[in-house]
Amino acid sequence: MIFWLRAAPEEYWFPDPAGALTEPNGLLAAGGDLSPSRLLEAYRRGIFPWYEAGQPILWWSPDPRAVLWPADLHVSRRLARRLRSDVFRVSIDQDFAAVVTGCADRGPDIGTWITPAMERAYNRLHALGHAHSVEVWRGDMLAGGIYGVALGRVFFAESMFSAVTDASKVALACLTRFLQGHRFCLIDCQLPSAHLSRLGCREMSRREFLGCVEKWCRQPAAPMRWPRPPAHPMRFMDGGDDD
Repeated sequence: MIFWLRAAPEEYWFPDPAGALTEPNGLLAAGGDLSPSRLLEAYRRGIFPWYEAGQPILWWSPDPRAVLWPADLHVSRRLARRLRSDVFRVSIDQDFAAVVTGCADRGPDIGTWITPAMERAYNRLHALGHAHSVEVWRGDMLAGGIYGVALGRVFFAESMFSAVTDASKVALACLTRFLQGHRFCLIDCQLPSAHLSRLGCREMSRREFLGCVEKWCRQPAAPMRWPRPPAHPMRFMDGGDDD
């Protein structure tokens, strides 16, 4: 059965993710709202929103879950060359809204689950210090990026995009190295895919994933200001400075 949530102030209850449907995989609840408090409670329980325009808000907790251990990211020789080149520079939280818009802008023939309401909701989380982005630039052009929500020692990746070949992979590589350096344990990638598998993601049972979330997101969702990285991707990867 599908649980219907009320959009009521101070009511952020979610059902047990173990009761999610098997078809479609992981659908748990509908309704509610996209307030910061509800979104943070959802992530703490291993649940995320995913719906299209014209639908009610749908909440998911799929089984299995796609996850990436930060040390397991696969950096191909091609990507390593990109990181060593001067093609891109990298920033953190320099233009979060533009990254979300880039992820949403997939063209009228493809559609997107990042509705205007979702954009506003994640921009609010960013303003509160809970959502973050990595931007990849080619000159003054935003070439790609990735964004998500950080709780405790888990980063819940939401989406990434490329306007230039390999830019999203550069963003993911730099994000992963940053998270390693700040003692994050796990990156949630939500749904398994062949593309994610090639990048080093693995499948984890929902039960195991929820155990990880409970362990590593136990502390309150304190906002975190992320420091600026070196502009050059390889220096970011190596943890070097600008000199």
